[in-house]
Amino acid sequence: MNLKRHGLIAGIALTATLALAACGSDNNETPNASGGGGASGTAGSGITCASGSLSARGSSAQKNAMDEWIKAYQQACSGAKIDYQGDGSGAGITAFQGGTADFAGSDSALKDGDETTKATARCGGNPALNLPMVTGPIAIAYNLDNVKDLRLKPETLAKVFSGAIKTWDDAAVKADNPGASLPSTPILAVHRADSSGTTENFTDYLTKTAASAWTFGKDKVWKAPGGQGEQKSDGVAAALKKSAGSIGYVEWSFAKANSLSTAKVHNGAGEYTALTGEAAGKTVQGAKITGTGDDLKLSIDYATKEAGAYPIILVTYEIVCGKGTPADKLALVKGFLGYTASAEGQKSLDKLGYAPLPETVRAKVETSIKNLA
Repeated sequence: MNLKRHGLIAGIALTATLALAACGSDNNETPNASGGGGASGTAGSGITCASGSLSARGSSAQKNAMDEWIKAYQQACSGAKIDYQGDGSGAGITAFQGGTADFAGSDSALKDGDETTKATARCGGNPALNLPMVTGPIAIAYNLDNVKDLRLKPETLAKVFSGAIKTWDDAAVKADNPGASLPSTPILAVHRADSSGTTENFTDYLTKTAASAWTFGKDKVWKAPGGQGEQKSDGVAAALKKSAGSIGYVEWSFAKANSLSTAKVHNGAGEYTALTGEAAGKTVQGAKITGTGDDLKLSIDYATKEAGAYPIILVTYEIVCGKGTPADKLALVKGFLGYTASAEGQKSLDKLGYAPLPETVRAKVETSIKNLA
């Protein structure tokens, strides 16, 4: 299904004046106590309360979104306790497969083969679902004095992160930035040191848009030599903030939180495009659902020729059993994930540096969650 034809991504533009620090929930519903481990009715628009506890792990890209959602849900539902550890997509999938996480956050869908087989076994032989929940643009963030409008083509990015380009005044960087005063200082390219869905999406982008310059393929684990590795998204953002001459890839929400400069990226339409919610949304519009039934795996066109599109985005999935969730957990899984997929839950992402799901996808995710058993 091509999302672009529906044109329902309107309204996702995020304004720079809204601070990431506004993570506290604006939900002022009276908490609804519940008991007995089941659903307890609706506490407010978009929230159906259930009692019990959930443990989840995975994507650090969605950590700020999860913190917001958990705060709102627990404020409305006093009988619920939800813990989310943003320790990376790889760790989340492993925990889910091993039964120590009730659901996992992953910046890429489960891979066919061993990853899917283990998840299916954990679900008692039932399919594990990939449910897209958070659209997180990947910022190319940098720390370079007196350079406020850096522009980069995919080939230049690939050479920077592979180590082929070593200084800021390299001819390729100059060609992307005519008239800019670029220093001769060395480039410090910062990447994720842990298994990361953000890395997988970024290397997928480089593989599909700059294959001649990027020869390290797509992977959760960083394969290129050199550079500086940091743990998790907040580690990358912190390193960029303190290191002059640095450049790295990190979710937009972390770039915003640390007041990092972000580069304009050349897209398939031949434009250098700044990262905004609206620009990222234009790329999401072109995504296609490739999963079947309640599985909603997406395919993203990083080479989109849509005018004004920012091409480097990731979608974080919640990995959950379609059937086979323990009975004492099911109502809370459905209640909490139902809220995150609701129009209200998605709207709350605006101020955090994420783009809400297109309505056609959001509605399908909501239906898939209602079908969990």
